[in-house]
Amino acid sequence: MGIAAAGGYGRVLWLHGSGQTGEESRAQVAPYFAAPELASVRFSFPTAPTSSIPCYGGEVITAWFAIPEVPITARTARDEKEVLKAVERVHEMLDGEVAAGTSPSNIFVCGLSQGGALAIASVLLYPMTLGGCVVFSGSLPLSKTFAESIPSEARKTPVLWFHGMADGVVLFEAGHAGCAFLQEIGMHCEFKVAYPTLGHTLVDEELQYFRQWIKDRLSQGTGVPVPSLSDKMDLQ
Repeated sequence: MGIAAAGGYGRVLWLHGSGQTGEESRAQVAPYFAAPELASVRFSFPTAPTSSIPCYGGEVITAWFAIPEVPITARTARDEKEVLKAVERVHEMLDGEVAAGTSPSNIFVCGLSQGGALAIASVLLYPMTLGGCVVFSGSLPLSKTFAESIPSEARKTPVLWFHGMADGVVLFEAGHAGCAFLQEIGMHCEFKVAYPTLGHTLVDEELQYFRQWIKDRLSQGTGVPVPSLSDKMDLQ
């Protein structure tokens, strides 16, 4: 029985890392969902706006919010106003998808690096339980003081977190601390750490596991197929 026959119709929002574009992410991720049994899984790959990044010598790159330093550690502080502004944009996209009739349980917010940080922040502050959040080489971009602002429904969203031990851009300690925080507040977070030589990049093993994780959750869903706004969603 395929996903469609089982009643799961997935909408995946993928947020790329800084300096990348949505189309670059599409080229890397979409082929993993090309099989006929995954035809009901639709992706959106928006591209972040461009801005000058001081820690990169003022270079103008795509970024969801400011980058204070590199590498990102467990103690790196962000401009939370900028992070929350980006979160609001993601929430607008999610609200549009729900308004179109997509079940929140079939919506997944995923991302790499800074996109992963934005993904988890957006899910934590969204007032509904979503199908899941997947973070690749990311970190928690908000301080622990915002824990009391996390809706009870958001705490029910499952999280899958990948992080390589050899990551020199977002240190392993940052990913570990983020997942530990989620577990402290009662969320289910699966932390995949079996990558001792993995740096700051996506690899086949991760994407295969990601594909199966999405597939498994959709096969348990009760959603119905509806017209999607996914292809129209854009943060710019």
